Amino acid sequence: MPHPPDPEVIREPSPRRGHVSVVRLPDQWFVLATSSQLRDRPLPAKLQGVPVVLFRDVQGRPAALLDRCPHRNVPLSLGRVYLGQIECPYHGWRFDRGGACRFVPSLCGEHEGKARRTPSLAAVELDGFIWVYSTPDKTPTSEPYRFRMLGHTNYTHIRQVVAAEASLYSTAENALDVPHTAFLHRGLFRSESRGITITAVVRRKGDRVEAEYIGEPRPPGLVGRLLSPSGGMVTHVDRFLLPSIVEVEYRMGTENHVLVASALTPVDDFFTQVFTLVSFRTRLPGSLLAPLLTPIATRIFRQDAYILRQQTATIRQFGGEQFVSTEIDVLGKHIWRLLRAAERGEIPREDSSEETRIPLVV
Repeated sequence: MPHPPDPEVIREPSPRRGHVSVVRLPDQWFVLATSSQLRDRPLPAKLQGVPVVLFRDVQGRPAALLDRCPHRNVPLSLGRVYLGQIECPYHGWRFDRGGACRFVPSLCGEHEGKARRTPSLAAVELDGFIWVYSTPDKTPTSEPYRFRMLGHTNYTHIRQVVAAEASLYSTAENALDVPHTAFLHRGLFRSESRGITITAVVRRKGDRVEAEYIGEPRPPGLVGRLLSPSGGMVTHVDRFLLPSIVEVEYRMGTENHVLVASALTPVDDFFTQVFTLVSFRTRLPGSLLAPLLTPIATRIFRQDAYILRQQTATIRQFGGEQFVSTEIDVLGKHIWRLLRAAERGEIPREDSSEETRIPLVV
């Protein structure tokens, strides 16, 4: 797993000089690792700037604690897992999945005590990912996101884990931004404008926002030609779901369907981990397409990572952000509204909905 830059290098600009789109989200589930990364050793991670250590208990279940021994402030991740408990490398104190101290070498009598415990975070394993709840010592009030196409056996699945040196907000907006694909990803997915006017239908409801693009022929780039050689019209929907899920979905005819679903994890204010599952079904066998699509998808992710890194560097140099948006910047302001509501701990109204139609040229 890529590691975030040294936190000493990343300094949030002074609020007197500019605005920065950074949020800290309580009471939310985030992916901190893949199942294959969490084995028989402690795994250090970070969530919203806070060091966390992951390990498996004696039953193989994932556990997450703040990565600090309450005894002498040594990272628990430097220790080992012994009998399903994590052992501090300094004095050998052992902690269970709930953060309770279960053993202190040479200490006779009771080992557990309020001052000896370390805060724990709820952790579950789903769909090959380790999900961790962002508020320590709190019972979750929701369930993690489920990758909905995994249960369909007629789909081929490609997993990707990439890193973006950018805020959670900027990473999410980038993933769902249509206009940049004709330039940053030219030739891979779209090309310069063909002068075709399509309609973006923006729908807001509760904890999510989506944009459906109507009237677009198959994109002329390499990805479009691989997925639908015969062309045709595209049904394209982009979605953002709290706290940090982005979905890009394409349907071309009745046989071709692609869903790119990503769980974004805010490691630090300006470092976001992206755990992606690409699920697709086409007329061509998935076993033939997967080796062709994987390097293309990797190249697209790298191009996004590069531009986001440059964006973050510019924000630092100028001491803050400056956004000038138009109506074709379809989802950005809605994503920010949802993130700020989640930061305040507001519960979205499930019955609230809004629809807006926006023409744009592709």
